[in-house]
Amino acid sequence: MFPVSRITPYTSLIGFCLGFPTALATYYQAWKARQESRETRQGLAWSRNCLEFVLDDGTQVNLAPLEMLHTLPQPGEIVLLPGTEALAASAYRVGRLEHIYAPMSGGRAQVGQARLAKTVAHVERVVGTV
Repeated sequence: MFPVSRITPYTSLIGFCLGFPTALATYYQAWKARQESRETRQGLAWSRNCLEFVLDDGTQVNLAPLEMLHTLPQPGEIVLLPGTEALAASAYRVGRLEHIYAPMSGGRAQVGQARLAKTVAHVERVVGTV
């Protein structure tokens, strides 16, 4: 049998050669997961505090900041929205509205108090418009 004192340097080297790349790969995977999570959150946050016009298939037509609006459109109203790369400027009929609220934060907020964070207007194109 070999004495332990002669095997220990080799086992330490083998353990380091296997353990160090594994630790690096684990750290890299955790870093990538945090990056993807951050990008996902930023993708959702860009439409915060906006009125978003969406077609029934989920295609986004337009965004309008809530601070710039005098009133929100009501179901049944027709709105004229500017075009994008995918959709031309057209008239759209508002089908329904979804209001998304967020909790109030700060020292003056009361328990259960909320603020309007986003409004989604589901629209359909009015046929026969130019």
